Amino acid sequence: MELYNLVSFLGMFVLMGIAWLFSTDRKKMNWHLIGWGLGLQILFALFIFVVPEGAKLFLVINDAVVMVLDSATAGVRFVFGPLAQPPGTEGSLGFILAFQAFPTIIFFSSLVAVLYFLNIMPLLIRSFAWLFTKLMRVSGAESLCAASNIFVGIESALTVRPHLETMTRSELCTVLTAGMATVASNVLALYVFTLHGQFPTIAGHLISASFLSAPAALIMSKILLPETGTPVTLGESVRPHYERDNNLFEAVMSGAQSGVKVIVGIVALLIAVLGLVALLDLILGFVGGKINILTNIQFDWSLKSFLGYIFRPIAFIIGVPPADVNLAGSIIGERIVLTEVASYKDLATALAEGSLMHPRSAVIIAYALCGFAHFASMAIFIGGVSALAPKRTRALSQIGLRALAAATLACLMTACIAGAFFTKQSILGAG
Repeated sequence: MELYNLVSFLGMFVLMGIAWLFSTDRKKMNWHLIGWGLGLQILFALFIFVVPEGAKLFLVINDAVVMVLDSATAGVRFVFGPLAQPPGTEGSLGFILAFQAFPTIIFFSSLVAVLYFLNIMPLLIRSFAWLFTKLMRVSGAESLCAASNIFVGIESALTVRPHLETMTRSELCTVLTAGMATVASNVLALYVFTLHGQFPTIAGHLISASFLSAPAALIMSKILLPETGTPVTLGESVRPHYERDNNLFEAVMSGAQSGVKVIVGIVALLIAVLGLVALLDLILGFVGGKINILTNIQFDWSLKSFLGYIFRPIAFIIGVPPADVNLAGSIIGERIVLTEVASYKDLATALAEGSLMHPRSAVIIAYALCGFAHFASMAIFIGGVSALAPKRTRALSQIGLRALAAATLACLMTACIAGAFFTKQSILGAG
């Protein structure tokens, strides 16, 4: 094992140690869950990074996702014309997020709705939920929610709607954590579109991250807020609750409409959050400029710079080589405020400009960013789950920040797993 792989491997235990320090009950660790959660992640990472057949399988999946993405752009090009042409193609006006990347969400939302109608998605979710319940000894409801989040986003809470009112605080924390530590398949398409030009195997890595993050979310959630009660569905297999469309065309329509709602939510968040951050940076820059003059010290007074400094040690812990730690810390750190959409855009820019010195840095950053672990998402998930279970609003608001911390640590843990097994010989490389 190379030095950086060893750093990433040890980083998993450092991150769990950080979670343990802030646990609500350090004596109530579910070691069975932690052991099996780690084991599942390691086995999966070995399969995709070390076993040649596993890596080849994920290359096939990567190519399949890219081909499906190309199909998704057919309708976009028809509607938007030259605005939808990606950079490097004839007639392209350059990369335009709104006209090239966002519309793919509509297509993938419809595709997921069709898979639900055909009972393919429920079967996949039930299979993973059964695995988590039997191996990790957690409640069927939270296992089902964690499994759902491998494939969908905030909608995952709907699959356990009948159980939300009776869930323990620890279970509710897991519901929020699993939602923020993973990404929905329709939004994942946006990241693939953003990065595929500079990172050809990004689809395979992001799909891999989706699977790895589910057990990581269970581990971090149960360390930060251990179970002290008795879940109603402990050890039971729970079937997903969802409203099935009447026919295939209705599934396509409802999926497309859901995709539009997702796009509107993302656009609203980006406009609001990026605008507020720009205002904050203006204030910090004005005050900081005066301080720089008085102290004769040059310092970049911006939120991104502050978060970069905070996350530099974290970037090193998860196995980013020292030459890339500053940039990696900045990209990973800004996600908690600017959302992962902006962070993935910055990663794409860094790759295009050749700012990252090591291929493993891009891989680790991509895994670390693969989750909705930011303040805006926390508000969305608390609001969404509260709407389904109004009586639990107070409990959800009390554990929101703890769930965000657990989700952030889970994403970083997923990056550690990838960093521990990624080598120069990995065919699932960064380019």
